[in-house]
Parts: sequence; C-alpha cells; structure tokens
Amino acid sequence: MALSSSHRVTMNDGNTIPVLGFGTYGPRTVPKSESEMATKLAIEVGFRHIDGAFFYGNEKEVGQAIQAKMADGTVTREDIFYTGKLWSTCHRPELVRPALEETLKNLQLDYLDLYIIHSPISLKPGKDMMPMDENHKVIGDSVDLRDTWEAMEKCKDAGLVKSIGVSNFNRRQLEMILNKTGLKYKPVCNQVECHPYLNQSKLLEFCKSNDIILVACSALGSQREPPWVDEKSPILLEDPFLGAIAKKHNRSPAQVALRYQIQRGVVVLAKSFTEKRIMENFQIFEFQLPPEDMKVIDGLNRNLRYLMPHQLQEHPNYPYNDEY
Repeated sequence: MALSSSHRVTMNDGNTIPVLGFGTYGPRTVPKSESEMATKLAIEVGFRHIDGAFFYGNEKEVGQAIQAKMADGTVTREDIFYTGKLWSTCHRPELVRPALEETLKNLQLDYLDLYIIHSPISLKPGKDMMPMDENHKVIGDSVDLRDTWEAMEKCKDAGLVKSIGVSNFNRRQLEMILNKTGLKYKPVCNQVECHPYLNQSKLLEFCKSNDIILVACSALGSQREPPWVDEKSPILLEDPFLGAIAKKHNRSPAQVALRYQIQRGVVVLAKSFTEKRIMENFQIFEFQLPPEDMKVIDGLNRNLRYLMPHQLQEHPNYPYNDEY
C-alpha cells in the first residue's frame, strides 16, 4: 500500500482513499446532535475521510456538519471522501438505488465517494431496520448478493457513487462476487472489525492478493453497547503490552493501535465524541512503530470479536461461521 504525501492510497478502480477515516457511529444513547458536532470537529482537525451509514440513523446530522464545513471554506466537496452503506433491508436489486438516493438526500450531496454493502445478511424489506417475528427472531430475506452487486455497479455507472465495496464479508462471500459471471467492477474494499485482538491476518492476506483494501472498523476495540458487545470482554486499550509501547513512544494506546493498522497496509477508522481524542487520533502520522513493536502487537491477536450480533447467527449468510 503506497502511501502518498496526502495520506491516501489508490484503490483498484484508480480512485484514492485517505488511510485514516472518522467513524460516525454513535450508541443510541448519544444525541444525534453530537454526531454533527463531532464530525465538524473532525473535519477542522484534518480528517477528510468520513465513514457513515444509513443504519446509524444520523446521516442528516453528519451531512449538516459536512455542509457547514464546506460553507465556511474549511473544505470543498472534492476534499471530502464520504463512505455510505447499503443497509440489509435493501439488498433486493430494485431497492439499491432508492436507498442510495435517500442517503444522498440526507447528506445533501450529489454523489458518494464510496458505497458499500453494510453486511452480507439480507433482511426483510420495510421500514423496520431489524425486522422481528412474534418470537423476536430476525426475519431474513432470500437475495443473491451477486444481484445486489450488479445494482451497485449500475449506481456507479450512473455517477451516483465513485467507488463500490463491501463490509463484513468473509473470504467465501468475497470470492462469490469476484467469481461472478459478467463482473464489471471488483469491490474496492472490505470493511471489517479489525484490531490487535482480532488482526484478521488471513483475510488481510486474501484481500491484498486480490487488490482489495481492508478497512478496519472498531479499530480501538468497541464501545460496550449491548446487545452487540459482551460487556465482560477485555478492554483493548487497557492491554499492558499496548500500554508499554505507547509509553515508549510517548503516545496513547489508541494512537499505537491506529498506527499499527496503517503500517500493515490497512485503512483504519477512528471514532470518538471527545475533542481531545479526536485530535489525538489524527496525530498518528507523526511517529512510526519499529518492526519489533509491530511484532509484539501482532502477537496480541486472540481472534476476539467484540461485535457479535447473536440475533443474526441463524441467517445462512452469517459471515463469522467461516474461519475467515
């Protein structure tokens, strides 16, 4: 992954993506207005890659932040790289473009830089983003993701999005798209949970071999939000080895965890609602980790997933049943 002076790398379609992005997901307990304030601050600090999703429920607020920073001259539209995500209730081909158009309307943008399938798990279409039956079980939908991908390709051809990719796909699901008859565009990326406790080394190797960029979300562990995360799971940023490396470089454990990803060729997302941490998270281009530190961090891997949506485990496309 050749890093340019503007901290961008080139994707397989020729477009470039900033290697550090600002994640806009917030727990349901966080007011939507905080997403707007945090995104404004992130842009002021220097973040140009903004990662959002329809499922997060805050596209309008994030869009308002981007519009405000364009209006005051901080950035132009061309400066911003925005990632949006197609939610699981919109996998049917005829629903893909309307979903993208709704996201564009929410953001007040004419196009997205990157649009990705949020998850390989298809759910029943409708207004309910997590449709449940009377037994509180998620209602799935039977959709061939290759058909969904064709609809994504059409959105790219229509100029509504510059690049298209996927998220939370395992190797088998990626291969299904890559081996699709009549494939027009390869996925430029696969966004997955990735951090020192889950370094995704095998999936990363597979993605690199197919010129697909791995994008790391939950790169600092995860906010401990039920029902997605086991509250008893260890806190990544309290790891003593990570702490020792951070102390040696006079950095925070979060900065070390983010820098680790960039040096191994991963695009990394950082999210925070705290001004101090947002500023710190952008300062990862000011230092480098030597090979011995990278090796120690590699050794922290324990294949620990923070994000385990148990209510989706019975779905045939649940991605985490495979080795990688």
